[in-house]
Amino acid sequence: MAEEQRDADAATLAADAPSGVPTAAELPPETPEPTGWRPPARTGITLVAIIAIGIAAVFSILYAWQLPPFAGWAQETDNAYVRGKVTVIAPQVNGYITAVPVQDFQTVKRGQVLATIDDRIYAARVAQAKANVSAQLASLANSQQTERSRQAALAGQAAGVASAQAQEARAEADMRRAQALVSDGSISAREFDQTRAALLAAQAAVRQAQAQQGVGQQDVQSVIVGRGGLEAGVENARAALRLAQIDLDNTRIRAPTDGRLSEVGVRQGAYVTSGTQLMFLVPHDLWVIANFKEGQTHAMRIGQAVTFKVDALNGARLRGRIQSVSPAAGSEFTVLKSDNATGNFVKVAQRIAVRIRIEPGQAAAQRLRPGMSVEVRVATGE
Repeated sequence: MAEEQRDADAATLAADAPSGVPTAAELPPETPEPTGWRPPARTGITLVAIIAIGIAAVFSILYAWQLPPFAGWAQETDNAYVRGKVTVIAPQVNGYITAVPVQDFQTVKRGQVLATIDDRIYAARVAQAKANVSAQLASLANSQQTERSRQAALAGQAAGVASAQAQEARAEADMRRAQALVSDGSISAREFDQTRAALLAAQAAVRQAQAQQGVGQQDVQSVIVGRGGLEAGVENARAALRLAQIDLDNTRIRAPTDGRLSEVGVRQGAYVTSGTQLMFLVPHDLWVIANFKEGQTHAMRIGQAVTFKVDALNGARLRGRIQSVSPAAGSEFTVLKSDNATGNFVKVAQRIAVRIRIEPGQAAAQRLRPGMSVEVRVATGE
């Protein structure tokens, strides 16, 4: 019944439709509407994995930018450089360079000869100083001989005093006998006067001998006092000899320690003076100086672990430890200090230098050179 009704309606529409318009019977059969692709329903495990990956990505970004909760765990700076005890090699004496037995960038040992200076003048000065020492020693020996001679003379003068005193004693005895004899007329007044004169002469001879003995003692003392000056002259001559020998030794310029040379800036035949810069010596002892902002150093302690990346080694990372921290900001060590007592003030974060000891046993550390730039990271959370 329903189908007959639909056919009747279709016939009515076809009769009413204008010519040239296809009827419903003439239309192609309708195709079913496409349903399309739908993703499979997510399970609980998949959702947990996606959430975990998202959280890990967020934490990675926070860690890379040192944002909370990772802020303060480590401090970084690229204002850091490799340092070493670079020594300037310079002569202490003047002269012409006679030999340069080393080459650029050569590895040398302590005491190795780096250059030599013409030593003929300095060798002659050493010989002259030796002769002066010999002359001073001869003068000192002569003084000692003079003292012995004066001592012998003094002994003779002492004997002369004793002889004069004996003559005086005999004259006194004669005088006493003469006094006893003259009272009874046994001797004449003339003989008494002669005896008295002999006593006075003996007394005068004693005083003269004693005076000569005093002169002899002063002569001996003068020799002893003068010997001090001669001994000082000997020491002065020996000091001059040592100075001349030092100058002679300094004609050979030697390496003060083990290390590697820079470019050698002196050639054979060049005239150099004291202090002339010949070359540089870079020892093997190296460290890192990192300049942190003052706000970054509040949690830094000696002994904390450090990693640093070296630009010259293709970003190779090495390990170290904080060895010491500067006692003042870098601005305090400048010659011209800034004056902030003005109306226009801008706060500038100061830099604090941190010395980092390089851990031994790292192969890449052998390729470090003073002056290289590094990027330092200090594990302040350790």
